[in-house]
Parts: sequence; C-alpha cells; structure tokens
Amino acid sequence: MRSLFISALVAASLTIGGCGLRPLYANGSKGTVATVLADIEVAPIEGHSGWLVRNALRDRFVATEAGRGPGKRLRLDVRLDDSIDTYGVRGTDEATTRERRTLRARYQLVDAVSGEVLLDATAAADAGIDVVGSEYATIAAESSALERLASGVADQMVARLAVFADRGGAAPATVPPATTPPSP
Repeated sequence: MRSLFISALVAASLTIGGCGLRPLYANGSKGTVATVLADIEVAPIEGHSGWLVRNALRDRFVATEAGRGPGKRLRLDVRLDDSIDTYGVRGTDEATTRERRTLRARYQLVDAVSGEVLLDATAAADAGIDVVGSEYATIAAESSALERLASGVADQMVARLAVFADRGGAAPATVPPATTPPSP
C-alpha cells in the first residue's frame, strides 16, 4: 500500500512539473518583474484617497535599488473615484444605518520617454460601513475603510502590473552586445 502511494505521488509530481507554472517574482529583487516595478514612478494622485493609494503603491514598488529604478522610464498615472452611498435606512425615523464606500482606480502605465500607453486597466474595492449614533465613530469608520480600500486597490494594481511585466510588457529594450572585429 505504501509503495502504491509513493508511486502515485511521484507520478503526480511529474505531471505538475510540466504544467508550466513558475514563480511570478522569480530571482527576487534581481528578477524581471521586480526590476520593472522598481522602474515605475507614481505620478501624484489628487485628494486624500490619492495620497493613500500613491503611498501604498510606492511601498510596494521598493523591491530594488531602494525604490529607485535605473531611470524611472515608466510612469503610472492614476485617476480615482471615491464614493460613499447610503443603502440602509431605518424605517422608523428614516435615519441611515449602512453605507458602502467604493474606491475605483483607472490607471495607465506610460513610457516616460515616448508617452506611449503600455497598459490601461482598472481596479476597484468596496467596504460596508455601519452608521452609528456617534458622528465621530462613523467618520472614523469611513476613514478606516478608505485606508483598507486604498491598500486593496494598490495590491490589485501591483498584481496586474507584475503579470504585465512577467509577460514581457514594459521590459527594457536590450542593446545587442558590441562585437569587435577579429584582429589581423
């Protein structure tokens, strides 16, 4: 019985090895994905939510060279839509009891030299907020929700950018090595 189990395990491992899966962040800070991410400059984003998202993105891009890529050849332009919608209303006095905060981002990865848009994508997250009798507690809950949403949106953006970089997008142009003519 044990040898049958071991044989099945070996057979399964052989099929998994051939599936083509490989780590996205292979070679750590020297890998292609980390190098491309470190080469992205995040343009200023308007508003408090923009400040939170920009800081979250910059924290995630510091993979190599202390967050400074070889030349900041890429720029990330982000536009945010931050909204709070009321959707819970108490029947007795028509007071709001629930809110939904939604943070949507449309972002473009732009080649800083040519201005060409390399990637145009969106990310979004939302959170439910209980509205309580204390206005301070409600404002604190809305602020806390925004911080979580900014982090979640930044995670989505970085994951999408990492996949884009891994598939060869935004890879730096390679210069062919110089050849010297043979000496006579």
